[in-house]
Amino acid sequence: MIVLTTVVFMGTPSFGVPVLKGLVDHGYQVLAAVTQPDRPVGRKHKIQKSPVKQQAEALEIPVLQPEKISGSDEMKQIIEMQPDLIVTAAFGQFLPDKLLNAVKVAAVNVHGSLLPKYRGGAPVQYAIMNGDKETGISIIYMVKKMDAGDILAQQAVPIENTDDTASMFEKLSLVGRDLLLKTLPKVIDGTVEPVKQNPEKVVFSPNIKPEEEELDFSKPAFLVDAKVRALRPDPTAYTVLNGKRTKIWQSAVVDETTTAAPGTVVEKTKHALKLAAGSGTVLAILALQPAGKPRQAITDYLNGAGQALKVGQKVIN
Repeated sequence: MIVLTTVVFMGTPSFGVPVLKGLVDHGYQVLAAVTQPDRPVGRKHKIQKSPVKQQAEALEIPVLQPEKISGSDEMKQIIEMQPDLIVTAAFGQFLPDKLLNAVKVAAVNVHGSLLPKYRGGAPVQYAIMNGDKETGISIIYMVKKMDAGDILAQQAVPIENTDDTASMFEKLSLVGRDLLLKTLPKVIDGTVEPVKQNPEKVVFSPNIKPEEEELDFSKPAFLVDAKVRALRPDPTAYTVLNGKRTKIWQSAVVDETTTAAPGTVVEKTKHALKLAAGSGTVLAILALQPAGKPRQAITDYLNGAGQALKVGQKVIN
C-alpha cells in the first residue's frame, strides 16, 4: 500500500500557484489550500478570488480563507487534519506555534530571497529597488519569528535590468517550485542538512508604504528606474510632474550626462521625454499615467498634456 504524504498549502498571489500545482503533480496529497479572503480589486471594487484559490478550485482542492489564521476555526480544521507538511508560499500571515507544531514532519516556507537578506513581505521589490544583480529562493523551516527559520536549500536567480516585480515573481515561482520538490524528500526522510541564518547579515524588506511610492529624482537615474520596475505593476511608482500626480509605468536609463538640476527637462521631442536625475544622469520616461487618466505611451502624452513642457523647465521638485 502506497501512503501519500499529506500537505496543507498556504499561499495567496500568483507566486504560489506553480508551487501548489507542482505538489499535486508530484503525488503529494493536498488536503486544503489556505489563502486570503476574496478582496475588492480595481476602480469598480469587483470581488476577486486570489490566484491560489482559483488554482485550488481548478484542482478540486478544498479552500480555507481565514481573515486571521491565529485562533480561527480554519486553524482548528488544519490541526484536526494532522498533515505531514505545511507548505507556505507568500501566504501573508504569521502562523502560530500551535499550528506549526501540529504537523507530523515539518512546516516549510518558499521565500523569494537569498536569506538572511530580505526577510519580510516585499523581498522581490527591495532586491530590484536596491539595484541588486541577483535574488533567489530560500526553502526554510518555519518558525514564529518572521523568515528566521533554518535554511534547507537556496538557489540564486539573476535580475536583469529590464526585470520588474511581475517578471521576477514569475521566474522565482518556477525556481521555488522546483527547489521545493527537490528538497521535500530530504525533509521527509530526515537527510536534509539545515543551515542557521547569520543574524549579522539580516536585512528586512517590509511591505511598501504609500509614502515610499514617490520617486526621488535626486538619486541617480539607475535607482529611479529600479524603483519604477520594483513597484510595477503594483502599487506603481509616481512623481508630481508639472504639479500633477503622475504614475510612471516605464522608464529607461539614458547613456548621457547633464548639468541640469534633477527633475529638469533635458530633451523633448514628439516621441521622447528625458529628465535630469541625480549625479548628472538622465532618465527617459516611456509610459506614464496622469491622475484620472488612462495609461499612455510617452508619444501620446507629449501630443496631449505634455505639449506644454519645455526644455530647461524644472517639472519635478
